[in-house]
Amino acid sequence: MRVKSHWFREGTPKSATEIAGATAFIVFRIARNSLKNMRNARFELPAGARYFAFLSEVLVFLTLAADRIAHRRGNEPWRVEFTTALANRIGEFLADNEADLLGVDAPGECKRRFVALVNARSPDYAECGWNDDGPDYTFIRCLGHKVAAVMEAHEQTWAVSQMIDSEAPEAIELLTRAMTGLTDTSPRRARASVAARGE
Repeated sequence: MRVKSHWFREGTPKSATEIAGATAFIVFRIARNSLKNMRNARFELPAGARYFAFLSEVLVFLTLAADRIAHRRGNEPWRVEFTTALANRIGEFLADNEADLLGVDAPGECKRRFVALVNARSPDYAECGWNDDGPDYTFIRCLGHKVAAVMEAHEQTWAVSQMIDSEAPEAIELLTRAMTGLTDTSPRRARASVAARGE
């Protein structure tokens, strides 16, 4: 999966809210890709309650991972603004997706449920480590067990393994790369121009 993580117009500093908006779009794509991978691996995730429970857990995981990455900037007010805007924007994407698939007409309630889930899961992930190389095993394992809890009983053990061994590491790699690009303030090198010649 490829993600676009550079601003179209460079040179203008972007606010935490602007970066959160772009990150939210990428996070939602990563989570949808993980869901697609799980379905391809024959896990039962039809459009419905389990589908959105799975998607919500992956989105919470990525939201809190993005918060850890934001923490490394060393600017706490920036981090709070970023994570707050990120959770709310992802909640809006989730609500729109639920409305499209299930015809739900209460997007505000869906968004509130997601933000509440982020707050509920935050203490669990806060107990897990994160260093310069990214999350430790406990952070990823936490996602595995949260996802397993929403799966069919006969799929739970395999779901933990799938998340720990494949989905979570790929998602973190994509998220880290995206946020590095979105928060990078150094000027990018100009592309070499190629002159076209007629024969």
